[in-house]
Amino acid sequence: MPDISLWLPLIPVLLLVLAAEFVNGWTDSPNAIATVVSTRALSPSTAVAMAAVLNIAGALTTGTAVALTVGKGIVRPEVIDLTVVAAATLTIILWSTVAWYYGIPTSESHELVAGLTGAGLAVAGPSVLLWGGWQKVLIGLGFSTILGFSLSMLTMTVLYWSLRRVSLVSIRNTFSKLQIFSAAFMAFSHGSNDGQKFMGLFSLALVLGGVMLEFTVPVWVILLCGTVMGIGTAVGGWRIIRTMGFKLTKLEPVTGFAAETSSGVAILLASHFGIPLSTTHTVTMSILGVGATRRFSAVRWGMARNIVIAWIVTFPACGALGYLFAKLLGLVF
Repeated sequence: MPDISLWLPLIPVLLLVLAAEFVNGWTDSPNAIATVVSTRALSPSTAVAMAAVLNIAGALTTGTAVALTVGKGIVRPEVIDLTVVAAATLTIILWSTVAWYYGIPTSESHELVAGLTGAGLAVAGPSVLLWGGWQKVLIGLGFSTILGFSLSMLTMTVLYWSLRRVSLVSIRNTFSKLQIFSAAFMAFSHGSNDGQKFMGLFSLALVLGGVMLEFTVPVWVILLCGTVMGIGTAVGGWRIIRTMGFKLTKLEPVTGFAAETSSGVAILLASHFGIPLSTTHTVTMSILGVGATRRFSAVRWGMARNIVIAWIVTFPACGALGYLFAKLLGLVF
């Protein structure tokens, strides 16, 4: 028989983690399917269903290196409590909901890291921080921005050269089909990295609540979090799909294929090394890369600027919110 006394204080925190995962489905998971929807290679409902299944598959089959980084590598789990997890999830829910309302894709990865850090500082001071995990986060910034942009430009340049004598009709027909596979690859890679983060947070809460003695990520946690994220995308993902797929640059099946493939490769590389990166950053930079390859003016740089400003503000704002929520929760409980 499970000890009910362990679960009573834990259940509200686990529900907050699932709420944050649901919001992640609104704002981050749609990045994986934005291009395939915008080029009409797949209908929105089909794309959402595919993304939900492959996100779970990616989390199930690629190990838990990213979840371990989030759960054990950002702040010392032995000196924090459930208040820290609750504060971090409240930060994500608030910040992401505001960004979603304005159709701005934000990075739940950075919100989570900043929220955990701010809450950890409020509870235990600077000694709670682990430089090794933060080092991986900073490396992830390079993966998502530099690698995402450069890979997409390289891929698009190779495709332009290879297809220079092929008719536009043939290119569109061929890549409308190929883009389904690249979108599937992108959704799988999203699950391998971004899908793991809230699974890691959920498992961390189970350890802090005394339900699990050591940090692992059970299969039922993967399935639960993946399902909640898929439902979130189906319910509210269209705002972000519209921004990523239509407002940055005009996408065709061939450019969508290049952006998705480049993003997927960058994300899987990061997942292999346990580096938590922002899929929002990666996909955005890949879309900008394919647009800039066509011509510089093909990119709507004003929209890109607004997204980048939101990225820059995310770290300090979510760190402050995490700190504030931890202090308030500490006063209440």
